[in-house]
Amino acid sequence: MDQATELAGDELEWSAKQAALRQALARHAALVVAYSGGVDSSVLLAAAREVLGTRASAVIADSPSLPRRELESALAFARSLGVEPIVARTSELSDERYAANSGDRCYWCKSALFEAMGAWAARAGVATMAFGEILDDKLDHRPGARAAREFGVVAPLAEALWTKADVRRYASARGLVVASKPASACLSSRLPVGTRVTRERLARIEAAEDALKQAGLSVLRVRDHGATARVEVGVDEHASCEARWLELEPLVLAAGFELVELARYVPPHERGPSQG
Repeated sequence: MDQATELAGDELEWSAKQAALRQALARHAALVVAYSGGVDSSVLLAAAREVLGTRASAVIADSPSLPRRELESALAFARSLGVEPIVARTSELSDERYAANSGDRCYWCKSALFEAMGAWAARAGVATMAFGEILDDKLDHRPGARAAREFGVVAPLAEALWTKADVRRYASARGLVVASKPASACLSSRLPVGTRVTRERLARIEAAEDALKQAGLSVLRVRDHGATARVEVGVDEHASCEARWLELEPLVLAAGFELVELARYVPPHERGPSQG
């Protein structure tokens, strides 16, 4: 197969995937997206807005596990699409099943979100809730997906067989600012399973990550191991962080940790899905 034929085949496949997503969205009279500001839910919201217009809306969960910078950027992106997200202030920290962090934390988090979404949708007369699950997610253990099934939440991207590459391709083609946004996860994912989730721990993690991001880091996780912070950075940034360590370490200590160690960030699909 020559290159021109291969490119033509790729374009045909991509056109078919876009058509499949439009069909998956168009079958709903109105739809509300469980929106986080990550690339998957952002693309789902953009596509839903493109297909359904003002019949597409969004709900974002606001809790201590969502960094303020992420909330602000998520709101800004949705507004750039002409969508004013409904901010649902969830209280999963008061749920012992969530706070205990025993391995099914994501299930209880998503349950709280979908319950809040469902209440809003019922008041607004919107029959369908959707979330940004993609085909890649089905390869991981994702308790949140179980909650979605129980609440009847649809997954148009996965239904249309979209992968992470497809999501980023769509975002790039439409000039969306999330096209190259690094994958992220809630602050609670920085705590090892079995370590209790508290407002204080989340605030300490957020303060450390904010300081490091302001210092220029992009792919970043600050893992809370009690007195020790394990700072995980992208492979491409690790060498530069080592060179700047005398500058970066105090930023983490100032957030309230006593010891800091530097490591390379390994994506969940390479090490298991227990942490984001």
